[in-house]
Amino acid sequence: MNPAMEITESRVRLREAVRDARSRGRSVSFVPTMGALHEGHLSLIRAAAGGKAFTVVSVFVNPLQFGAGEDFERYPRNLETDAVLAAGAGTDLLYAPGAGDLYAPDFRTNVSVRDLSAKLCGATRPGHFDGVTTVVLKLLHLVTPDQLYVGQKDAQQAIIIRRMLQDLDMEVRLEVRPTVREPDGLALSSRNAYLTAEERAWAPAIHRALVAGRRLAERGERDAAAVVSEIRRGIEGGPGRIDYVAAVDTVRLEPLERLEGDVLLATAVFLGRARLIDNEMFTVEPAAGGRPS
Repeated sequence: MNPAMEITESRVRLREAVRDARSRGRSVSFVPTMGALHEGHLSLIRAAAGGKAFTVVSVFVNPLQFGAGEDFERYPRNLETDAVLAAGAGTDLLYAPGAGDLYAPDFRTNVSVRDLSAKLCGATRPGHFDGVTTVVLKLLHLVTPDQLYVGQKDAQQAIIIRRMLQDLDMEVRLEVRPTVREPDGLALSSRNAYLTAEERAWAPAIHRALVAGRRLAERGERDAAAVVSEIRRGIEGGPGRIDYVAAVDTVRLEPLERLEGDVLLATAVFLGRARLIDNEMFTVEPAAGGRPS
């Protein structure tokens, strides 16, 4: 708990606070969020604050990452509740700018990680990841952190951000933390609030299907199509509508024919008013004496 947590929408005050923390010998950790904080966000904040770093959390519902007809207007917003939760997790400064504070009326710059942003979620949400990388880069320039914390639930986003940091020679360490789940396996998400009671009861099937695919691979199946089919079987027939199920590598997000090395099993499912994403990431070790069988 940090009863002294400061809240500001001013970039000038943000930079002053960071400079002051650095002058006192503290490193700076940063957790970007769109608010509607839940235990997944709080686990990131606690990890960021755990090393006694000066911890900045942003709350900003970024219009650039919402496409036409998506849920920008109804995305849950409650800064007062978010502030209480952020302080409880150890935040030092909560940065909560308005859209006008980050984007001038004539804002024209776009940050894009080619290829990676057009795959998986990007295939059906064109421009989404350009909005993510644009706002993340802008926030990184404002906060100038030593460590950036993101969650594994948004695996594609984490991979794209890592690539952006590498390509632009940014001296910030990316920390990707494990997905936080409900006891029944559903990945925590602000959009879970959209689910009806019936949809919420079915939603853990998404994670169960991914786990079934992973276990099939762990039992020796190396045909990616067979693993993808196993995942689809666990989701089809329920109220959810599959956007995609994929088995890809964890660097280029290229579809795999054969499972080997670092593997990402990922899916997106439309469920009522929500679009839920989840994934399993694991390593397929070569069989002794050669390639996996």
